[in-house]
Amino acid sequence: MPPAFFLRGVANVTIEAIELFAGAGGLAMGMSRAGVKHRAIVEWNKDACDTLRRNRNASISAMKEWPEVIEADVQSIKFSDYAGLDLVAGGPPCQPFSLGGKHRAYLDQRDMFPSAVRAVREARPRAFVFENVRGLVRTTFVNYFQYILLQLEFPDLVLRRGEEWMNHLARLEKLKTRGSESEYRVVSRVLNAANFGVPQRRERVFIVGVHKSETWEFSFPAETHNQRALIYSQWISSEYWDRHGVSRKNRPLLDAAAKRRIDALTDVYPRLLGTPWRTVRDALEGLPDPEITSKRGEAKNHVLQSGARAYPGHTGSPLDEPAKALKAGDHGVPGGENMLRHPDGSVRYFTVRESARIQTFPDDFTFSGSWTESMRQLGNAVPVDLAACVAQQLSVKLRNSRRGSASAQRNSQPQAT
Repeated sequence: MPPAFFLRGVANVTIEAIELFAGAGGLAMGMSRAGVKHRAIVEWNKDACDTLRRNRNASISAMKEWPEVIEADVQSIKFSDYAGLDLVAGGPPCQPFSLGGKHRAYLDQRDMFPSAVRAVREARPRAFVFENVRGLVRTTFVNYFQYILLQLEFPDLVLRRGEEWMNHLARLEKLKTRGSESEYRVVSRVLNAANFGVPQRRERVFIVGVHKSETWEFSFPAETHNQRALIYSQWISSEYWDRHGVSRKNRPLLDAAAKRRIDALTDVYPRLLGTPWRTVRDALEGLPDPEITSKRGEAKNHVLQSGARAYPGHTGSPLDEPAKALKAGDHGVPGGENMLRHPDGSVRYFTVRESARIQTFPDDFTFSGSWTESMRQLGNAVPVDLAACVAQQLSVKLRNSRRGSASAQRNSQPQAT
């Protein structure tokens, strides 16, 4: 008799994952949208864990089948308990590599990439995906980034007791140059969330690895949205302004550079441009104005925070462009990145709900903790829609591979006579 797996049918293939450094759950929610089932979700920050538990208990659509959150330091987790699962995912703390941080990288105790590598080594997943800030790939960290990638390629070649990481890197490079087969085929790419329908210019580096036993190759998803299409919809067809009911006198003024970009698109056939970037105005559509006292409290986490002010280099996000990347900050919430700038130049802070819209969290998802803590969670999060794009690309490959293996095993079963 064929195994029970075949009796269920390959259409019911389940992809299982563990999520590390879950934060507010942006990456994990994207995985769930792609049909990935979580066996474990690990986060150490109490407020973030409270946020995850609150929404899981409220049966938020993308979290209905989530397990209980494990509130613990990943360094205490025994990953061999999850050996052989499909996927390990997570966003190791990014402060060591952030442009706004102290840039300490491997000298920073918050660098959790060693734990990410250990998770891969012990769990031996079919694939993994890790996400981090763009700063990780800048010139300052080029050697350390290469070190991370090589450790993920050869997770069994571990750092010796007392060994400096540069010496470990040299041993990994020697193994690579000898032509040794990698345990994982590893690829990385910087993705701009705006190019995938997120109303935010947020560049993040994704690292994806596929185990050598898998016969498929991973490729990153194709971009779906672009700036040129937005410019066309605003300044040539006016579809954008008409859709939002914005009169000519209330549209922003154009500088010389913007006019040149518009001129370059005058004779372009619009269908060739694709889908426009989504803007802050697009993201906030339908939300009550928090500056109108009578409207406050009509949406969850939608309370106006006072004290916003603009200064050089911190001028807020224009209403009719994708937002600047929301940031968590090293000492509280950074003002410039988390402010809305009206067409008249006035500024105010984004509410938590507006920031959640910009990070593509659903409206029924609520945040625990103070405004500062909630904004920190959002500033550290992966946009849900971007995570879903990457997760979908990966889960399809994993499912097809499992179906192929199941079909091959079924065909190899002795035929009844």
